[in-house]
Amino acid sequence: MTFEDLRPEDIEKKSMQIIESELKAPLDPILAPIIKRVIHTTADFDYADNLYFSANAYETAMDVFKSGVTIVTDTNMALAGINKPALAKLGGQAFCYMADEDVAKEAAKRGVTRATVSMERAAKLEGNVILAVGNAPTALIKADELMKKGEFRPKLIIGVPVGFVNVVAAKELIIESGCECIIARGRKGGSNVAAAIINALMYILTR
Repeated sequence: MTFEDLRPEDIEKKSMQIIESELKAPLDPILAPIIKRVIHTTADFDYADNLYFSANAYETAMDVFKSGVTIVTDTNMALAGINKPALAKLGGQAFCYMADEDVAKEAAKRGVTRATVSMERAAKLEGNVILAVGNAPTALIKADELMKKGEFRPKLIIGVPVGFVNVVAAKELIIESGCECIIARGRKGGSNVAAAIINALMYILTR
């Protein structure tokens, strides 16, 4: 068995070349960097077909990142995966409330999920908010509920939770909500996918 002797900075470039060569059909040139970043993260070409972009998701994301953004994730894994130098360069910030002690206590007291309480916290934030949900469909369900009540107006929702219970329906709920969104339709997704989409959007502006 032989291995390619590549410098670290060349590995990603080579990976993207392989992805491009193995795609079954051409991608939308505007959305291609995002889709390929997700495929690069997961080695799963299904994302070439199951990533849904609302009509103005891309343009909205670009405007929001340029004007200052607050990203709220539903896992610390997604938070950790966001490229902090790129985010800082754009003057943005990112938070995850899921592990906060007061969030856990309130969720237990009310008999709801921590994701539900976290979305209530996110709804109180000012400015441009992007939700990046890779694990908890209840986060999407609660966000939709708050939007319907006029209590939450995120600029963009990245809805890519992975799993089997309520996952598909929660994603479709966001698609139907009218909020600009990027959704991984079906069961696939994950915190790594949420972070990959955020990073791809930032790299378009920072690289």
